[in-house]
Amino acid sequence: MGPWYNAGLVVVANNVAELHSRTGDAAVFLDERGQRINGQWTGSPSPVQHDILTGSNADGTLLPGATCADWTSGSATLIAQVGHSDGMGPNQSTSGALSSWNSAHANLNCADTAPRGGAGKFYCFAR
Repeated sequence: MGPWYNAGLVVVANNVAELHSRTGDAAVFLDERGQRINGQWTGSPSPVQHDILTGSNADGTLLPGATCADWTSGSATLIAQVGHSDGMGPNQSTSGALSSWNSAHANLNCADTAPRGGAGKFYCFAR
């Protein structure tokens, strides 16, 4: 499948392997209006909201138990796996799992996605 484009019609990835091997990028992973998502990038507005709900492993496969009950729950006892839309961790680190757009870490819980840098944003891809 592919290619996939962002809201600005820039190619995000040409194929599945490229999609899941790339890292986040604040200039490419945009919101539905074509705007950058607040993150750790230089000049970003506050608060950090780069956590995007994916529920996936880095290879794009489902991470069982990490989807807020298939995106239907606002429970404080469930979690979701998130990626970083800007590909950055603390101090603008771009190494390791924190650069992953689809599998950086678990969020705090499904009731409130903000404490670890989220705004409840999803990334959806058509097949």
